[in-house]
Amino acid sequence: MTVPDLDVERRDLLKGAGGALVMGFSLGGAAESAAAAEGEAVPADLQSNPQLDSWLSINADGTVTVFSGKVPLGQGNATAFSQIAAEELDVDFSRTDLVAGDTERTPNEGYTAGSSSLEAGGTALRYAAAQAQGVILELAATRLGANAGDLTVEDGTINAPNGASITYWDLLGGRYLKRQAQPGVQPEPPNEYDTVGESVERIDIPDKVTGGKAYVQDMERPGMVHGRVVHPPSYGASLNSIDTESVASMPGVVEVVRDGRFLGVVAEKEHQAINAMEALDEAAEWSLPANFPDQDDLYDYLERGDADVSTVDKQGQGAAAIEGAAETYEATYKRPYTMHGSIGPSCAVAEIDGQGQLTVWTHSQGVFPLRESLSNLMNKPTEEIRCVHREGAGCYGHNGADDVAGEAALLSDAADGRPVRLQWMREDAHKWEPFGSAMLLKKRAGLDANGNIVGWSHDVHSYTHATRPPLEPLLPAWFLDSQNEEHSPTLNIGGYRDAVSDYSFEHSEVTNHFLENSPLRVSALRSLGSFGNTFANESFMSQLAHEAGRDPVDFRLDYIEDARTAAVLQRAANMAGWGDDDLGENRGRGVAVNRYENAKAYTALVVDVTVADDGTVSVDRAYAADDSGQIVNPDGLKNQIQGGVVQATSWTLKEDVDFTNTEVDEQDWQSYPILTFTEMPEVDVELIDRPGKPYLGSGETSQGVTPAAIANAVYDATGIRFHELPLTPERVKAGLSGE
Repeated sequence: MTVPDLDVERRDLLKGAGGALVMGFSLGGAAESAAAAEGEAVPADLQSNPQLDSWLSINADGTVTVFSGKVPLGQGNATAFSQIAAEELDVDFSRTDLVAGDTERTPNEGYTAGSSSLEAGGTALRYAAAQAQGVILELAATRLGANAGDLTVEDGTINAPNGASITYWDLLGGRYLKRQAQPGVQPEPPNEYDTVGESVERIDIPDKVTGGKAYVQDMERPGMVHGRVVHPPSYGASLNSIDTESVASMPGVVEVVRDGRFLGVVAEKEHQAINAMEALDEAAEWSLPANFPDQDDLYDYLERGDADVSTVDKQGQGAAAIEGAAETYEATYKRPYTMHGSIGPSCAVAEIDGQGQLTVWTHSQGVFPLRESLSNLMNKPTEEIRCVHREGAGCYGHNGADDVAGEAALLSDAADGRPVRLQWMREDAHKWEPFGSAMLLKKRAGLDANGNIVGWSHDVHSYTHATRPPLEPLLPAWFLDSQNEEHSPTLNIGGYRDAVSDYSFEHSEVTNHFLENSPLRVSALRSLGSFGNTFANESFMSQLAHEAGRDPVDFRLDYIEDARTAAVLQRAANMAGWGDDDLGENRGRGVAVNRYENAKAYTALVVDVTVADDGTVSVDRAYAADDSGQIVNPDGLKNQIQGGVVQATSWTLKEDVDFTNTEVDEQDWQSYPILTFTEMPEVDVELIDRPGKPYLGSGETSQGVTPAAIANAVYDATGIRFHELPLTPERVKAGLSGE
């Protein structure tokens, strides 16, 4: 066997046999991962990108480059991917280097979303690396005069029984394998793992804690100039007049850009760009339409809206069984619009070279979909656009990363070949990023005379939870004279995520009421509809346990058939010492459990809270148990669970997007507070490892259980059930006063 020389550009190789670079959303999930784990199929992302060279490169300098279309967003997947590759190739972790999210260099794995990094991307990489090692051993067998099955590998050195040896680097030395993925590959068994399952130190942490250039916000390019944009004060605002001449003459200004309602400046220094932006903002006169409902009427607006109604799930007689129950109960739960609240506002760097090639450095979750949207925005072929991922300071879904990339690209057209760094101001992020959708959840259930659930219903009222590019145009396309396109028809995505609970009821019904046109811009925010649905399901389950005179944990276990769901619930309860919980005055304990998307990781949470006389709720401690299948990096997984609990605690206690009839009324951390360091709970996490089981997505699994556990704990402390988020001191104090 011979190995072809490295005689083609990597991007040309990736476009070769099998059509490797195709749009992908990684919808296979756990089923694909499970099938691959049993050798039944090539994992979905590997099917879409079948060239083994798309995934890794054996380099002449003794290193291995790992390529991933799934990008690091703070979740530690860069370290985990390198661990997986090192394990399957039998090389030391220190030899690996990761390239993630580059439209010229990496496989197209669609978006890094839906908790799919390890479940989809990690599984594909595992099988690609395992098969690549098989090809390498075949080559080595010929060179060493041995059978491939008799060879052993230690840190990239292949040893034959006759004492001969050769290294990966000497054998390949930067040449391509030019092999396509095949089914039937058997990766390394868990009992032989050396690297996977270990808490290898995360490779992204040092720069983040030492002030290094960890984020796209820190990027510098030779000759770089700075951009700023002036967004309209609200959606649909009309630009009546604008004077750009006085701004163009300001110190350091390179160019003032106007196209329709799109207003931007380019300047030599960042402070000059900010000064010019402020002057341009002052020079603009706008008319604002009153397009928004009264915020106080938001949930009535949701309920009476023109909805597309569909049955998501029905068991037995469905909701009709409730009518014959001995006792019936109902409750309505409310989740407000919520923003990403990233510490670093969205940022991008764009550069057009002398040949017209556009390169954008972006913290987008999907560089390939972004490239398509940039092509539409710029009227430029995708072949002339390269998108390169750089991590951003806070990414929890579809924030402003794609929009700011589009705006930077537009400004780069006016920069005469110089790179343009564009960072949103805090007000831009708070007013213009897509929010998590508001939701109204209506619950009904019936108990028989013995306190058993005989009927259960759940109604979801929600807008979409996904308008990512290219589903909708980038924000600047709303403003350009040539496009002026604010909205495409929205898709019914994410609203009923986890609306179907993890409990087995003889009679149950889940109904989705999808509303197409949200008054506020909405899209994917960590866990999508699961946050609201799990809040409702698990709050209501605790209420029914109380009405039945049952312990909330025991009551749940009566309706759980999945042994892994039961295991995390029992583990979290044991961690907290459930049953021995006399916490003292004004203190309470609550519980919640959920399997994310009914198919990904299992998480149970117990929280302890204190409720002050002024209504302030403090989460003192949280106990989380998680089952994410085979664990790659225990410490990284714990970080994911802890981070989810902390963020969801902030959503639960503080966060709510305010708006008037004409505009989003948010511009800083005073108007939109988030949890502070001194308010963070202590979060204990225990992991249930499942060696040999598929990786299960865990990036969003602790979001939904958190509000329910907190609300249940507040009830335990006060005897009052709260159904509307956030649990602000004002709302809680009013509830305690009977208002």
